[in-house]
Amino acid sequence: MRIGLITDTHIPWETNVVPTEVFTIFQGVDLILHGGDIYSHSVLDDLERIAPVYAALGDDDYPGEDKRVQERHILKLEGKTIYLTHEGPYNLLSTTGLPLWWRNKISPGNYVDPDIIVAGHEHKVVVEKFNNILYINSGSPTLLHYKKGPGTVGILELNGGEPKVEIIHL
Repeated sequence: MRIGLITDTHIPWETNVVPTEVFTIFQGVDLILHGGDIYSHSVLDDLERIAPVYAALGDDDYPGEDKRVQERHILKLEGKTIYLTHEGPYNLLSTTGLPLWWRNKISPGNYVDPDIIVAGHEHKVVVEKFNNILYINSGSPTLLHYKKGPGTVGILELNGGEPKVEIIHL
């Protein structure tokens, strides 16, 4: 299974549309995960022309009627549990595991460590494994490191073995 990863599009604030390179890169993906700060839900409509879309509610997004956008999604795909959220855990390399405040936010009372966390918010690329959890932040296609211009997206491949992540610069 190939999954397109995108976050922090900030459309139409940073640019009017999703950069065209994103659609080329995402051709053939089975699913797209958006890590939040979408701004305009037309972004999700455009991406959904390629594949189904799940999106996290960003701290700059407004809750609405769009079922694709949730505070968090917990997905089971190819034998892996994936948490999709906007704001990921901080202090990733903690020897005590994920912070309790974050665990309670993600799954109050029912928290189980996921295999993969997909998040946004930081506008920087992070692909890191800690405590057997793969953490992925694909950056931003429009505002990487909070600088306007071409940024990054990601491809996550799940094929029953170790997940593979590729970050692609536009």
